[in-house]
Amino acid sequence: MLGEYRITGRRAAEISASIEGAVGDGTLKPGELLPPMRELADRLGVNPNTVAAAYRTLRERGVIETAGRRGSRVRPKPATTARELIRVEVPAGVRNLSEGNPDPALLPALAGAFAAAAEEGDREPVLYGHAPVEPGLARLARAELDADGVPDGPVAVTSGALDALERVLVAHLRPGDAVAVEDPGWGSLLDLVPALGLRVVPVGVDDEGPSPEDVRRALAGGARALVVTDRAQNPTGAAVSGARARALRGVLAEYPETLLIEDDHGHHIVDLPLHALAGTTRSWAFVRSTAKAYGPDLRLAVLTGDAVTLDRVRGRQRLGPGWVSRIVQRAVVRLWSEGAVDPGVVAGRYGGRREGLIGALGRRGVVAYGRSGMNVWVPVPDETGVVARLLHAGWAVAPGARFRMNAAPGVRVTVSSLGEAEVEPLAEAIAAAVGPGGGPLRTYV
Repeated sequence: MLGEYRITGRRAAEISASIEGAVGDGTLKPGELLPPMRELADRLGVNPNTVAAAYRTLRERGVIETAGRRGSRVRPKPATTARELIRVEVPAGVRNLSEGNPDPALLPALAGAFAAAAEEGDREPVLYGHAPVEPGLARLARAELDADGVPDGPVAVTSGALDALERVLVAHLRPGDAVAVEDPGWGSLLDLVPALGLRVVPVGVDDEGPSPEDVRRALAGGARALVVTDRAQNPTGAAVSGARARALRGVLAEYPETLLIEDDHGHHIVDLPLHALAGTTRSWAFVRSTAKAYGPDLRLAVLTGDAVTLDRVRGRQRLGPGWVSRIVQRAVVRLWSEGAVDPGVVAGRYGGRREGLIGALGRRGVVAYGRSGMNVWVPVPDETGVVARLLHAGWAVAPGARFRMNAAPGVRVTVSSLGEAEVEPLAEAIAAAVGPGGGPLRTYV
């Protein structure tokens, strides 16, 4: 237990800082057992309630977990060691397909839109007390939400999708509550949930979205929230189909108090229709980010939902950053309204690259997934070995450990900028790295 590391401190804050610092620098490893509270209190010469308060703080921060009589342990993926650290160092000369970025060649030029937005700001400066949402952005967003069948609701603007997800979760949940999330799923969300002191409940995913059976099991087991990626799921490329949406709505109708959060970051980069689940439960939120279509540095997402959820989010936002820059919002309005991004062209380019790689892998006997978006998920028997062999062959891909909990091993290949001439050499390298038979075949990836 703890090896040579000695926890220090006399106050709860000092004890928790001692443990959290050791977890952050790797001295305390994931899964390591912490001393029982009374034992540590005797060792430090403090009241057991002081240690209990320190452990409670660490649980709420997502650093440790407690399992009754089995004691407290460092979380397998503690919030202080983010999944983004599970990555490969890409040497010079290696083709990097690991980072999940959009193709810069498909992003719109920003200079003109920002110049026009700044000029408008010079004429009509935004001051304290002004509306936090640009009216033109609210109109554009609401019109497209209406067209896609998303229920009516207020519109807010956040600093990206993850900011919206955090604000909605905090608006409804408390430390210790359980959240059902996709597995494999977005690594940043898998970090965020425990960092908020919430518990992660994994839900399996296939090409058509989350498994209805897994969702029902999670909600029956007490999960208070469900997060679903509608299209371009990261890392598998899954997209919720019409049939799957009907099945999921049926499950959610059995648990109407569930907080439902939908992430549609694939908006304007996919050509599959949206099958929204919003409105099935009393509390819901729907998020659309500009990152993939217009550029990650815009840091802007549109959020809608039921009136209570949006009121809570906007109220807390007023007490923090206040609003997302109206200059940025005005620039997005100009880009959006002037058609700076052609969704059909972008979706076609990404789709061609995705399908090209999946087809080339299939011809070599390797199973791969990628129904939408810019990533391809390849199940593999051994992530570490496959990633290392691909690096040696000149290709960098993302290890699946960044995106999964209980799901089978895999690697994520970002194909957003993959050239036509690169498809066959890449497929050949992956097939050689994976070996005969490819990765494990499962109903859910």
